[in-house]
Amino acid sequence: MESKHRVGLIKYEKPYDSVVRAVEAAGGFGSVGPHTRVFVKPNVVCWTSETPFPKWGVITTTRVVEDVVRCLKEAGVQRLLLGEGLVNLNPKDTGLAERAFRALGYETLAKRYGVHLVDVFQRPFRKVPITDGVELAFNVDALDSDLIVNLPVLKTHAQTVVSLGIKNVKGLIDLASRKRCHSLDTHWNLHRMVAALPKALPPTFTLIDGIYSNERGPVFDGTAHRMNVLVASQNVLSADLLGAALLGYSAKEVPHLAWAAHDAGRSGDLSDVLIEGASLEALRRPHAYTFDYNDQGTLPMGMAAMGIQGVRYRKYDDTLCTYCSFMNGLILTAVARAWHGTPWDDVEVLTGKAMSPTPGMKHTILLGRCMTRLHRDNGAIRHPIAVAGCPPKPAEVARAFHEAGIPVDLSFLESAALYPGRFMKKYAGRPEFDESFYQAD
Repeated sequence: MESKHRVGLIKYEKPYDSVVRAVEAAGGFGSVGPHTRVFVKPNVVCWTSETPFPKWGVITTTRVVEDVVRCLKEAGVQRLLLGEGLVNLNPKDTGLAERAFRALGYETLAKRYGVHLVDVFQRPFRKVPITDGVELAFNVDALDSDLIVNLPVLKTHAQTVVSLGIKNVKGLIDLASRKRCHSLDTHWNLHRMVAALPKALPPTFTLIDGIYSNERGPVFDGTAHRMNVLVASQNVLSADLLGAALLGYSAKEVPHLAWAAHDAGRSGDLSDVLIEGASLEALRRPHAYTFDYNDQGTLPMGMAAMGIQGVRYRKYDDTLCTYCSFMNGLILTAVARAWHGTPWDDVEVLTGKAMSPTPGMKHTILLGRCMTRLHRDNGAIRHPIAVAGCPPKPAEVARAFHEAGIPVDLSFLESAALYPGRFMKKYAGRPEFDESFYQAD
């Protein structure tokens, strides 16, 4: 009989103690000591210092980060790095990670435990094969570590269904590699690429922070829930299979997990997983992963319900990369704010790398460099309006929509740093959403 992959499933009840129980239930970190170089990888997917924004279910709690660091120190580890590669719409802003780390209390952890902080984008990358001759560039500090401690958040994801341990290591690759993950290649698509990411890395211990979860994540426009659960394993796929099950999904419903299971010669169900601790059924809480669109897939349901007419803003696909994706929600909101009841003049917006124009539309906005390169000279488009940036700049987006007859507000598009704060109101007056989880006492 084959041995099962051990996964700790712990109800979060008490700081430090609950993390200790999760690590122990998973069988510990493995063989670590004073000379073990450990890279701790939380999920700090995005940041703004301009306004308070919902961190719950978006960013790994500082509470869990500190408790894991403390566990590692008590296991004898002396060489600790804590690093992340944040999504940054302004590549010239080299201080974004530093501001995020300071606000999350990481500088306090550095002083308290001797942790070295790493902004992935300010460090070198090294290309390594992930499989079949495909190479991606990973942060050298992570590659040269003896152990990666992976601290994802329990969340669903609009493109990959769930974003857990495997998906979290995408934050260790460079910008070009991230864009390559959103490929047109039918085999090496987003899901196949994500599934292969851990193959390039040193041994990995995964602890999924489910104190808060995120429905329709991965960022602030999703809906956070207080879940109070931790999932831990020395095997990242096993942790993710259990994390996905908590969110209501089997591997066959999550393409990158199905691929990862296939590559590992595993069934993808939980038959080869030994769950230590709490009951899966008692803690399971199904989460939706995708934003609803109308039956034609041409407008989000919220915009369709407003009666908006004369514009087709088709649903994103897997080729829409992270950076255009972050702009997408802001642009959709700007379009909704510009609606005053008069139908627009047959406008279509194309995004990602794969969309084709709809015949008969009068104006076609090609949003982003990929769409611009693909369709700028497409004779089937009556009036192409190119926005060639990667990601597109707010002024260019506003110009394009104005040219198509949709008077979006440039000042709103330029307020990307303030936009996340719009989602705070849904958590007002709800004490279970506690900001102190993102502070180091």
